[in-house]
Amino acid sequence: MMHPEQVQAIIAEGIACAHLEVAGDGHHFEALIVSAEFIGKNRVQRQQAVNEVLRRHFDSGQLHALSMKTQTPAEWGATRG
Repeated sequence: MMHPEQVQAIIAEGIACAHLEVAGDGHHFEALIVSAEFIGKNRVQRQQAVNEVLRRHFDSGQLHALSMKTQTPAEWGATRG
């Protein structure tokens, strides 16, 4: 079982994030990932990049489900008003 802090650290290690939030119960997680690395990428490409960072944890069964919202810094700023 993984903790949200572990998932957050793994994502932060693999993707330069301007903002990152991860919540979850040990089996299912939700993440808000804001990164300049997402500029020019569509939603699927962004999620593929995050999934690649977490791949070994999905493959080992340590991580079961991750729902994610991926945004560029400009998109995140626009949603925050």
